[in-house]
This record gives sequence, C-alpha cells and structure tokens, in this order.
Amino acid sequence: MSRADLARRQAELLAALLAGGPAPEGFDPARLRVEATVLRRKHGRVLAYQRPELVEALGERYGPLFAEFTAARPKKAAERSGAYADAFVTWLIEGGHLPKPKLRLVDRLRRR
Repeated sequence: MSRADLARRQAELLAALLAGGPAPEGFDPARLRVEATVLRRKHGRVLAYQRPELVEALGERYGPLFAEFTAARPKKAAERSGAYADAFVTWLIEGGHLPKPKLRLVDRLRRR
C-alpha cells in the first residue's frame, strides 16, 4: 500500500470516527459507531476536566447536552479541544441552556 493510499484510508477512518462519516471498506460499521461513542464520551470527560465550571453550571444536564452537541457537531480531526469547548459553550448559550455572560467592567471600558 502506498503512502497516499494509507493517508486516504486514515482520513476515511478519522471521518468515520470523528465526523459521522461512512465506515471505510473493511471496517464493521457497528463497531465503528461504538468506538465513535467512546471517543465522544472521552472528549466530554476532557472538556469537563478543562472547564469544571461548565459541569457545575449544568449539573446532571452536562452529559446529555454534550452528547446532543457532539451528535450534531462532531469534533474535527485537527480541531483543538479548547476551540471545541468554546463551540460547545456557544451552542449552550444559543440554545438557552446557559445564560448569556454579562460584560465585565473591563470589557465595557474597552468598547468605549
């Protein structure tokens, strides 16, 4: 197998695991769905570790909301976890799950 073929197959596998893409030839679609679920849950744990205030604010809703978010908006292969966390927070605010943050005094002064 050439390097180009290997790179293509790896990209197909990542798309199936991270972006809901079709299972590449030779892979069991059911097993890939299980692995994709495991990866999404792992991302949820990492995000909870990085943003504990988010878990505190959402309480028991954190897991189901994160699952809903990742189902609609999977993490891209090259996307940093901080950017993905920011997208999740934006989604939560836009969906009414979190209140819109109030501007801090410093932010208000900068806008003048």
